Amino acid sequence: MTSPPPGSQSQRMLQLLDYPFFVSAIIGVVLISISAAMIGTYIITRRLVAISGGVTHACFGGLGLGYFLGLNPVAMAAVFAVGSSLGVEWASSRFRLREDSAIAVIWALGMAIGVLFVFMSPGYVPELNSFLFGNILTISHGDLWSFAVFTLLLCGFFAWKYKQIIACAFDRDFARVIGLPTRFITYTMTVFVAVCIVLTIRLVGVMLLMSMLSLPIMTAEVFTRRYGAMMAVSVGVSVVCSLAGLFIGALADVPCSAFIVLINAAIFLLAKVGMMACGRTRL
Repeated sequence: MTSPPPGSQSQRMLQLLDYPFFVSAIIGVVLISISAAMIGTYIITRRLVAISGGVTHACFGGLGLGYFLGLNPVAMAAVFAVGSSLGVEWASSRFRLREDSAIAVIWALGMAIGVLFVFMSPGYVPELNSFLFGNILTISHGDLWSFAVFTLLLCGFFAWKYKQIIACAFDRDFARVIGLPTRFITYTMTVFVAVCIVLTIRLVGVMLLMSMLSLPIMTAEVFTRRYGAMMAVSVGVSVVCSLAGLFIGALADVPCSAFIVLINAAIFLLAKVGMMACGRTRL
């Protein structure tokens, strides 16, 4: 990244906006922060935080296979992500397998397949570091369109099936008993989770993705347990922390993704300690 011109911090922050790649990074961070917070609220409410780690590491298998076969690695990672997430849901419902056990299996298999095919691929794998650690400042216009379409589809689905999503998230068995389309809701949300993971990998990488999907929602849980309020607060926290991490990382010339996670963690700790000190209850 080109170092910003010298000057005061406020001037340097404004001058960063003159760089088209930085403006693209801002738009991408906002879009994915919104999507990740909405998805994160669902998976935390369903107590499926581990699925983000399992699907993320399953993506690594698709990445390795894509490089080995000479195919688009991101597309192959998406195939692995969707296939593995649907496989977890199918195995848990069809064979009554515990979801955490199925997630552990795809976690291990994805990493094993990825390591094997990356090792067998000739030459250097150029995007491996970006996939593992993220590279926010390389977001292209094509990525932005993908993020925008995904965010619109996700918001549209929530607007269409909001009450059913809440019912399935809190008590899927009860939702099934009262006749809600639990299978449709569950499988659709599972696909959204997988696609969100694939898109977000370009922002924060495999190593830091789980934090993006959990920390803003954990912060929101400090203040409220109502689904709608929790999702709204987590979106706000995610956007603010992501933008702050992006600007601070760019000004300090260090990885932005690491700062995003550190700021999210700091905000969560401050909120938790502050709430405990005040002795206040959630809304």
